[in-house]
Amino acid sequence: MAGRFPAIHILDLRETQEDVDAQPGMTTTNPESLLMDSLQVPADPVTPAPAIPIQRPPRIWKFWGTALWGLFIFAAMFFGQIAVVAWFILRQGGPIDVAGAIHVLGGGLTISLSVIMGLPAVLAALWIAIRVSRTPFADYLALRWTSWANLLVGVVAMFVLVMGWDLVSRATGREVEPGFMGDVLKSARADGALWLLLIAFCIAAPISEEFFARGFLYRGWSESFLKVPGAIILSSLVWTGLHLQYDWFFLGEVFSIGLLLGYLRYRSDSIWLTVVLHGLNNLAATLQSIWLAG
Repeated sequence: MAGRFPAIHILDLRETQEDVDAQPGMTTTNPESLLMDSLQVPADPVTPAPAIPIQRPPRIWKFWGTALWGLFIFAAMFFGQIAVVAWFILRQGGPIDVAGAIHVLGGGLTISLSVIMGLPAVLAALWIAIRVSRTPFADYLALRWTSWANLLVGVVAMFVLVMGWDLVSRATGREVEPGFMGDVLKSARADGALWLLLIAFCIAAPISEEFFARGFLYRGWSESFLKVPGAIILSSLVWTGLHLQYDWFFLGEVFSIGLLLGYLRYRSDSIWLTVVLHGLNNLAATLQSIWLAG
């Protein structure tokens, strides 16, 4: 008899559970489900990943981009220089005539200050053009030094080229120096601004012109359909156009110097090399003009 009590007890429990399930309006809870519910950890709300802005890669202006930005840089140089000329004309007072404007424009002090003021204007315009391209300023213009071997090659090549033009000039009975240089030197000496003229011709002009021609123009055009040879030729033509105060003979010399500087820019991948060579050439030409003028 004792062995049957557990069976009767289990049967009673099953019947009790069936009765409860059969009663309407009553719900039951499974103990296992309660245990699983207690073990579940509430999930954190999903946080969306922060949006990462898409950054466009750096670029180099190609042919038309370089040409259009080049016009912008040239305009900045022009207005920077013409502002000095306008200031000298206006400070004279009285009526403004053509003769007076030409006299002011040809003055050594006016030319010196106008060339110097053109430098910050060119640098500002270059900064804007290169900033838009998202390329580092120094990388775009190749603002890096080169080897002493490249400097020596450049100095020797420049000396040979300039001496060759001097020999041709003497052989054809032409003046060794442009008449423009002699007039400017006399005016600067009379104004006591000879030192300022040296700074303008040997420092300010080489930096602004080289950054513009062999820096900005060459970089963009060399990576266009023109390639390196076309970029050297075209940038040299533009640079020659900045020296229209000379006659055709000296313009030819300027163009040949531009070709040499363009090649050295390509060979060394350094704009500082061409700036130094440009400055040394201008210094030699200025000292020669001072010596010839007595």
